[in-house]
Order: sequence, then structure tokens, then C-alpha cells
Amino acid sequence: MKNLFLLFAILISMQGFSQSDFPNLLSERDRAKVVDQILEDRLDNLLPQLMKREGIDMWILISREYNEDPVMKTILPSTWLSARRRTIMVFHQPKEGEIVKVAIARYSVGKLLKGEWNIDVYPDQWEALVNIIKEKNPNKIALNYSDDFGLADGLVHTEYDTFMEKLPKEYHNRVTSAERLAIAWLETRSQKELEIYPMICKMGHMILQDGLSEKVIHPGITTTDDVVWALRQRVTDLGLSTWFHPSVSIQRADMGNNEFLRSFSKRPEKDVILPGDLLHVDFGITYLRLNTDQQQHFYVLKPGEKEVPRGLKDAFENGNRLQDILTSQFKAGKSGNEILSGALAQAAKEGIQASIYTHPIGSHGHAAGPTIGMWDQQQGVKGKGDYPLFPNTCYSIELFAASEVKEWGKIVRIMLEEDGVYLGDRFLFLDGRMEEILTIPRK
Repeated sequence: MKNLFLLFAILISMQGFSQSDFPNLLSERDRAKVVDQILEDRLDNLLPQLMKREGIDMWILISREYNEDPVMKTILPSTWLSARRRTIMVFHQPKEGEIVKVAIARYSVGKLLKGEWNIDVYPDQWEALVNIIKEKNPNKIALNYSDDFGLADGLVHTEYDTFMEKLPKEYHNRVTSAERLAIAWLETRSQKELEIYPMICKMGHMILQDGLSEKVIHPGITTTDDVVWALRQRVTDLGLSTWFHPSVSIQRADMGNNEFLRSFSKRPEKDVILPGDLLHVDFGITYLRLNTDQQQHFYVLKPGEKEVPRGLKDAFENGNRLQDILTSQFKAGKSGNEILSGALAQAAKEGIQASIYTHPIGSHGHAAGPTIGMWDQQQGVKGKGDYPLFPNTCYSIELFAASEVKEWGKIVRIMLEEDGVYLGDRFLFLDGRMEEILTIPRK
């Protein structure tokens, strides 16, 4: 009988979440329409601005099927799940007139890039590309290679060698890295994207907050791994995807001070959740080619308890304050390392024990743009941390504030992560932020 009871309780704990208040998701066909509309707008209106800003008049992307440049993946239309054969994209921004967008390929790339390879005239694909270069006569020929940014380093070695072999010698000194242009394309959000991003972040919040509730968690029975897989299942059931495996970790009064390591690579998979636990979740979804990355905290009430202990509330307030300190440092032109050092200095002045490891988010989870610290590099990050802040870019404000909790007689780390946008004159959280620790069960 006891075993039957445990089985029944575990099955209940894995039942998932309420459908009633979750936003309606678009069908696959309607998602494709939105993706293509956004992409067309970005190519027509955003890309010309970015090419002018970075002083690049020709940008060439080259990839073979199933080995796509990360940037090219963001330019493929909704019905292209990969490149085809060898796909070459050419973007030319003349001094006057509209941007030229062509594909040196046997196919047009959806309705966005017209196929310009006439195999009867140029049997060799590279010859067709060289012809376009000669015809447009660009001052700079930008290719995706980069020492510091993997997302801007998508041109593989063999394709680079072949390109340089086929390119006439007189053009070689015009070849340059497209690093800053590639990052700009990946990090800059259009107005259309910023209109839909808050709802995507709201979806992420709703899923994780339902998953960290009495709907899923039965103290003494449910494990952290149960919650992780319930979150994964919920994402799948909704027809969404996640770009990383979620995590759920525990801090509790009698656990010692080793939780920080437990929250990363040494986390046990089957910690049983108990009354009095402080739970931490790290979770993100992907929808309409945009990603979320969110971390929040939940407290499991003990029998008779009505609210979160005062010490944990104070610790959480320090976490919120650290978020404000960090985002107050955001100013166009400042590097990620400058933002990091300014925020850490202010936190120290206010007596907050802080660690900041904030990253850009958007087309990728850990996206292109300025890195603002890493959890093990609080003195700055060479290369990625030297890149400057630009308007209309999004960030996961990821950090922790460590505080003494008297009720527990130990240090507790409040690890937070919320997605927001820097608009040039202010920073906004896309779907707000957690302002207090939620309880299980909810009050």
C-alpha cells in the first residue's frame, strides 16, 4: 500500500500545468509568416543602417548544407531549415540606392534573396561570385571570421581558402573581418521584434512559475530532477523548444555553504525537495527565433509558516538592488568590462557581496554582443568584454548577491536572471522582474 501511495503521489507531481491562462500560440504556418515578415523588415531596413555604421559595402556569407554559419542560420527563411548545397549570400550597400541582396546559388533563398547563379554562363559557382564582386567593385569585402566571437566566426577554413584562391589578387587587400557587422546584425532588435519579445518572456515566466508550484511539487516526494523534466515536458507539449536543459537547485539551512557549486556542474540530480527549502530555477524557451533566459527563487513553506523568513526577504532585496546597480551603468559606447567594473564598485560601496555574469540574448541564448562578466571572471573578459554597448540590444541580467541570513546562520546566494532591453536612453525588463520570493504553496 505504501509503494502504491508513493507511485500515485509521484504521478500527480508530474501532471504538468494549467492550460487555461496560457497565451494562444501561433500555428506553424502563422509562425512562419511572422518569422519571414520580421526577417524581410530586418534585411530591408535594419541591415543597410548597420552596414553604413560599420563602413562595410559588401558582406558575403558562405556555408554548406548542415554546416551553416550561425549568422546565415538567422537569415534563412522559415521554410529553409538548412542551407542547400553551397549557399552564398551577398549583400551590397551602394552609396546611393537600395541594398542589393542576392544568392549565388541554384535557388532563390525564399522571397528574400534572388538566385543569381546562371550555370550556363558560369559553370563554376565561385566564378559567378567573383563576377558579382567585379561588377559591384566594393571598397570592403567582409567575411565572417573572428578571434573573439564564435558567432561571428562562421566561415570555415576550406571555404575561406577557396574564396581567396578564386578572388583576383587585386581584391585581396579589400577583404576584411565582418566581426562587428555580424555582431550588430545578431544583437540589434528591430521594432517588430521588440513588440513581440515581452510576450515571449511572459510565456517563460508563466511556465517556470507553474513548474515551481504546488501543481508539480509535493515536498518530501518530488525531486529537483522531477521538476526539471516536468518543465521540459511542458515546453514540448506546448509546441515550443528550449535552448538549454533547465536546472533546479536547493539552498537550505542545514546544507552548509556548498550550494554555489551544487548550482552548477556538481548539482545532484535527485535532491528531494523539503519544507524550508529555497529553490532556484534556470530556464529558457525559444519562440519565433527569439530566446529567453530566466532565473527565479521559490520558498517551500514549512507547516504553519505563512510567509518567507525575513532574512531571505532581505537577501532577495539585495539581489533586486544589484540588478538596479548594474542596469544603471548601461550607457551607449561603454564596454562590457566598463559596465562590469562600475557596477561592482557601486555594489561594494553599498556593502553588497556581488558577482555579475550578464550576457546578450536574442537570436541565440548566449548571444553576440558585450559580455558583462563571467562567474569566474569578475575582473573583466578579454575580447568579448571589450565590445561596446549599442541601443536596441537585449540582455539577460544575470548575477548573484550573497547575504548573511540570520535565521539560517549562513550565507545565501540570490541568483537572478531576467531579460531586458537597452533602448539607448533607458533599460527596461521585457516582462518585468521577480520582486519577491514566491512561496510553495502560493499564498
